Amino acid sequence: MTGSGWGSDAGLARAASVLAPLGDQVVAGGPIGPLTTYRVGGAAALRVTVGTVGDLALVAEAMSAGGLPVLVVGRGSNLLVADAGFAGIALLLDTDRFATVTVDGESLRAGAAVALPALARQSVEAGLTGLEWAVGVPGSVGGGIRMNAGGHGSDMAAVVESAEVYDLGQNMTVRCDRGGLEYGYRRSSIGAHQVVLSASFRLAPGDPAAGRETIRQIVRWRRDHQPGGQNAGSVFTNPPGDSAGRIIEAAGLKGLREGTAMVSTKHANFIQADSGGSADDVFRLMGAVRARVWSRFGVDLHHEVRLVGFATSPSSGGSDSGEENPG
Repeated sequence: MTGSGWGSDAGLARAASVLAPLGDQVVAGGPIGPLTTYRVGGAAALRVTVGTVGDLALVAEAMSAGGLPVLVVGRGSNLLVADAGFAGIALLLDTDRFATVTVDGESLRAGAAVALPALARQSVEAGLTGLEWAVGVPGSVGGGIRMNAGGHGSDMAAVVESAEVYDLGQNMTVRCDRGGLEYGYRRSSIGAHQVVLSASFRLAPGDPAAGRETIRQIVRWRRDHQPGGQNAGSVFTNPPGDSAGRIIEAAGLKGLREGTAMVSTKHANFIQADSGGSADDVFRLMGAVRARVWSRFGVDLHHEVRLVGFATSPSSGGSDSGEENPG
């Protein structure tokens, strides 16, 4: 695998040896780009599906033994994986073992692999309110907790009580309360070496009929205003007091194309990838949008999408975005 840029054969061999007890849960060169909502991009040096905390302990040991970075994939709704792939261990949570939901009064606990739209509907049917907005977020509980997902006037910070997190660096499970998560706009204190296992939410009593109607309105609004197909939602975070989509549209960039990627004609802060397209084209188009917006308005857009396996951030005339590139 050395020729692919995936680190040393010796490091990969050491990591694979540690992970051997997991059997077919480990796939060498396992595709991860197709698992994202962009459905483009490459593979990971090692792709591992974990079902227990014991499995995570093996991943932690393999990470250390092989000197490899780890990427938690989740539902891939906020990831763009380079065509060259990810030079490390991509970690997937078993969708059966980490997808339970329990309700106790006004408290709801959900596994990290639970899809946020499903959680929104389950909370409403349980007679609770506070999570209806999550029906429009295509990610998982784990990803939502890490990035402080939100929409329609609310976010995770408004409803999360605590999260159970496995720290691969310390090889232990820790509990983070809301204050410890240090929430900000689309960010938290959870790092790349930490894996959300579950989260607890404090909600309020609600009327199921009213909740269903709110969900119906949110779904209709998103269908009317946002494109479907291969995308990862909003590409850039909103500048203070403004909208990234408004600025990109004002720069005349709707419909701008770079190879197999195009700025959506329905919502300018979405980039669509063609079927069978290239993640690198999406990356280049992000750079072109940043550069054009900087040149036209002096606004430096910062990307919300996490970039995996790219050597640099998409360029603009402004400051570097400081994106974490696990690969």
